[in-house]
Amino acid sequence: MNTTNENNNAFLIHISAFAGYVFPFGSVLLPLILWNVKKDKSLELDQHGKEAVNFNLSYYLYSFILGIILVPFTFGTFFHHLSRFGNLDHFDFNMPNIFGFIGFSSLFSFLFIAKFVLIIVAAIKASRGELYHYPLSINFLK
Repeated sequence: MNTTNENNNAFLIHISAFAGYVFPFGSVLLPLILWNVKKDKSLELDQHGKEAVNFNLSYYLYSFILGIILVPFTFGTFFHHLSRFGNLDHFDFNMPNIFGFIGFSSLFSFLFIAKFVLIIVAAIKASRGELYHYPLSINFLK
């Protein structure tokens, strides 16, 4: 049975992922540090720490892959407009590249919002003593 102290620590492990908004890789490093400090004290804290670290590593992986896919659309649009720089009477937005850029930017926005919401849901469940399994999380740590 979880104690209030364990629930609070599990809550802090999950909510510490917001440190990524303050410094780079903070959403992985701070939960990883908290998990390493607390994992030997209880099995529940060990499970919460693994879930939080796995989710944040998965998020970084998904963001990296999406960023790699986004690069050709961004540079394609940029170089297309650069080649027509002197021709101001015919300014073409090259719709396939713009739609691709907007589409992938929308995916980044969705990923950002999903991360925010899932961290809050996991933290609330952890404060109640429940283990939350993040969706689409890759198990890097077992």
